[in-house]
Amino acid sequence: MQRLILSGPGDLRWEEVPEPELTGPGQALVRPVALATCDIDPAVLRGAFPLPGPYPFGHEGVAEVVAVGDEVRTVAVGDHVVVPFQISCGGCGPCLRGRTGNCASHPPLSTFGLGTIGGLDWGGLWADLALIPHADAMLVPVPAGVDPVAVASASDNIPDAYRCVAPQLADNPGAEVLVIGGPAAPSIGLYAAGLAVALGSSRAVYLDTDPARLEIARKLEAEAIEAERDARVGRFPITVETAGGASALRAAIDATAYDGWCTSASVQLTDVALPIFEMYSRCCTFHTGRAHARPAIPAVLDLVAAGRFDPALVTTVTADWDDAVDALLATPMKLVAVR
Repeated sequence: MQRLILSGPGDLRWEEVPEPELTGPGQALVRPVALATCDIDPAVLRGAFPLPGPYPFGHEGVAEVVAVGDEVRTVAVGDHVVVPFQISCGGCGPCLRGRTGNCASHPPLSTFGLGTIGGLDWGGLWADLALIPHADAMLVPVPAGVDPVAVASASDNIPDAYRCVAPQLADNPGAEVLVIGGPAAPSIGLYAAGLAVALGSSRAVYLDTDPARLEIARKLEAEAIEAERDARVGRFPITVETAGGASALRAAIDATAYDGWCTSASVQLTDVALPIFEMYSRCCTFHTGRAHARPAIPAVLDLVAAGRFDPALVTTVTADWDDAVDALLATPMKLVAVR
C-alpha cells in the first residue's frame, strides 16, 4: 500500500509499505476516505512549526471500516467512522475520566501522524489503510445523512473548538463568547465561533483582521469584527484565543469577565508572562493544553446531524486524493482531500 511521508518543509512523498494486519481481536482496519489538514499542518509544511520529518503524515479524517477483530462490537465493515487522532484504550483511569489524550495504556502523547511527538509506530492517516488498536473505544460512526467530507476535521480541530465553548456554555447558558481569531489555529477559532452559535450563545463575537476568515465567521452566524487582536470590544464570560503569540493571549485574558473562563487553543512555542494578579482579582479561570478529542466527537456529530452546525463552511479547499500532495504544498487554511 501507499502512505504519505513528510521528510521536511515542502517535502512530501508517497512510499510503498506492507499493508497493516489485524493482530488482536479488538482492532480494526480502516480505509481513509476524507482527510483534513490540522491547523499546525500548513505551518509544518512551511517550516514554521518545529516538527521535523521523516514521518507518516496526517491525523484528521473519516475512514471506511474494511476489517474488524472478533471482539469488535460497535462498528462493522462498511461503516464510515471518525478516527480520533489520539490513541486511547477506553478502559484506563484517564480514559474513563474522559482524558483520552493521556491514555495510560500507551506512551504519552500517542497519536497518528505527528512524528516523534506522537510516536512513529502508529503511522499516519494519509494512507491506503490504517490500523486502529482499540476499535470500540476509538472509532465513532458517522450518523446517517452526514457527509464524511464535512466532518473530516472531527478527529481533532472541531473537538478542540468544542472544548473551548461547550462546557462553559453548559455551566452558563446563553453566555456571550469572544473568539480572538488568527493564524495560529485559524480553523479552531472559526469552529469555536460557529459552535458557540449552535450551542445558544446570546452573542458570539469573532475578532480578526483577515477578511476571508471574517467572511467565514459571518456564514457561521457569528458577529464578525475586523480589528486588531487587542481591540477592546467588551468583557465576556467566555473567551477563546486562537491567534497565537503573547499579545493575543494577553488580549483574551484582559477581555475575560469576572468569574469568566479563558481558553488558549493555540500552541505557544515560547514562554508567555501571565497577569496573574489581575486574573486572581477577577476569579478568571485559564485553560490551555491539548484537547481530549474522543469524548467530544459524538456531541459534535449530533450538532451536525441536527443541522445546527456546518463545519464544511470552514473548509477552504477540497481536492481529489490524486492531487493531495500539490494541494497540501499550497498550504490552504483547511484542506480536505477526498478519495
